[in-house]
Amino acid sequence: METKMETVYIETTIVSYLVARPSRDMVMAAHQEITRQWWQHERPIYRCVASHEVLRESSQGDAEMSRLRGEALAGLPLLETGDPVRRLAKEMVQRNVLPAKAISDALHVVAASWHRVDYLLTWNCRHLANPHLQKPLRAFMAEHSLVLPEICTPLDLAGD
Repeated sequence: METKMETVYIETTIVSYLVARPSRDMVMAAHQEITRQWWQHERPIYRCVASHEVLRESSQGDAEMSRLRGEALAGLPLLETGDPVRRLAKEMVQRNVLPAKAISDALHVVAASWHRVDYLLTWNCRHLANPHLQKPLRAFMAEHSLVLPEICTPLDLAGD
């Protein structure tokens, strides 16, 4: 019997850290290196996906960095973020599960949940990989008969 590969949703911060110029900030530099190591050694173990929202966010800002982020995302299957996903993300912010300024984060969470992804990989610890938000996010998804994926950083999803 064949085992199913677990699915990882690559959120925008992952690809941003992956291609960013080395930071002088020690914590940021460590996150960048952990991301590069995860991308090289752990990514092949999973079925990695992104969404049109990740592409949209990744295309913003510095043209060279945008190009590099696009290259890193090339070839990843894209999850649909059509009307049902957008409506649910809008409801999430209207009900203050996430703040209005975090509509993109809501789209990531809903897309990953809607498409039954196992893990949402991110360095966004304010609105996504935040233990204080996990319970309300999980409850919101359960209300809509969806399961919240495990939201984690590359450090959390690293092998031995």
